[in-house]
Parts: sequence; C-alpha cells; structure tokens
Amino acid sequence: MTVSPATHIVVESQPSRDRLAELGVFDWPIWTKEASTFPWTYDESETCYLLAGDVVVTPEGGSPVSMGAGDLVRFPAGMSCTWEIRTAVKKHYTFGDE
Repeated sequence: MTVSPATHIVVESQPSRDRLAELGVFDWPIWTKEASTFPWTYDESETCYLLAGDVVVTPEGGSPVSMGAGDLVRFPAGMSCTWEIRTAVKKHYTFGDE
C-alpha cells in the first residue's frame, strides 16, 4: 500500500540533543493545549518536539498515530486530521520546510 504524502506523519522517538540543537528546536515557539479533541488542517508542513503530553493524531483516511514527550514529529502540508489530546500537551513547533 502506498501512503499518500498528505497523510504521512513521521515520528522520531527520543532524538539526540545534537539532532535537536542542529534543528534549532529550543529556539522555536512553544504551544500548549489542555486535553481536548479538534479537527485541524495543515496549510504548510509542521515540525514539532513534544515536551509533555499524550496525543493521538488521525489523518483523514489514515491510521491513528500516537505521540508523546520526547517525540520529534513532522506533519505534511495539506493534511487534514483530528487531534485527540489525552493529557495536556506542550511542544516546540515550526512551520515550513527544515
């Protein structure tokens, strides 16, 4: 089965400090959100690093993807999905290509 780029979420678990520093993660803004469920569409790609939380993101027409503290996650431009935040999330984030 071929995964459409608009539904492909990449999760890199526990990346090294060097990898995070190389990306400049700790200079990115921080976003927080309480436990909730909501729809979202990515106008452009997003890369984020979760500092806290337990989240399941389900792309439209795709399978649920779990993520949590210590995960570096990339969401593709054009993806519509549903976010289910099980425990409050805190993440660094940036939009656009790396």
